[in-house]
Amino acid sequence: MLESLFGSLLGGLFRIAPEILNWLDKKDSRAHELKMFTLQTDLEKVKGTFHMEEKYAEFSSEQLKAIGEAFKDQTEAVSKSYPWVAAVSALVRPGITWLLFGLYCAVKLAVMSVALQSGGAWQEVVQKSWTVEDWAMLNMILTFWFVGRAIEKYQVK
Repeated sequence: MLESLFGSLLGGLFRIAPEILNWLDKKDSRAHELKMFTLQTDLEKVKGTFHMEEKYAEFSSEQLKAIGEAFKDQTEAVSKSYPWVAAVSALVRPGITWLLFGLYCAVKLAVMSVALQSGGAWQEVVQKSWTVEDWAMLNMILTFWFVGRAIEKYQVK
């Protein structure tokens, strides 16, 4: 009797063991599929971002080419017109630069004047009013007018 009970339990365990192993295998398989799906999704996101950046770069280069062509067309049109039109056209870019730079200096001087009138020490006012952004703007203007012109001068046409 004990042997038949023991045999039944042992037979039941041997019958359930493959089902348990199959269940564990399916669990691991599903976890693996989920991980692979997550990795594929991440890969598609990266591909999409790369594709968008690639399209943006293409658009930017096309836009720069269009701007260059517009400048060439404008230069040709101005050179064929009256001399005073060419002179006014040549003064537009430097005129706007001087105007904006003058306004910027006026604002800076006004801020410094208010700070000095409110009792600030002149050394501290000067140090705090000239920031990294101010240096960046000055460098941008100088680069545009001097380095950019030097590069344009030596470019192959």
